[in-house]
Amino acid sequence: MGGTLGELITIAVIIFIAIPAPLFIVLYFITKWKQSREISGGDEEMLEDLWRLSQRLEERLEILETILDGELPDWRKKQ
Repeated sequence: MGGTLGELITIAVIIFIAIPAPLFIVLYFITKWKQSREISGGDEEMLEDLWRLSQRLEERLEILETILDGELPDWRKKQ
């Protein structure tokens, strides 16, 4: 073989670029992808707030429908 130090370094860099570097890149993005699938504390709190808001809106809608049923019994037929 008898290559110079520069040639050996070049070969080592090429081997590193060809084998471990792509593996590290793939593993890095797999880790990031798995972390992004998890719900953070802030996201969980926001979902809980949205759930409570939707429950309140549903209750209000039911109350309005009850009031309309009492005052205008045929209001559903007019739609």
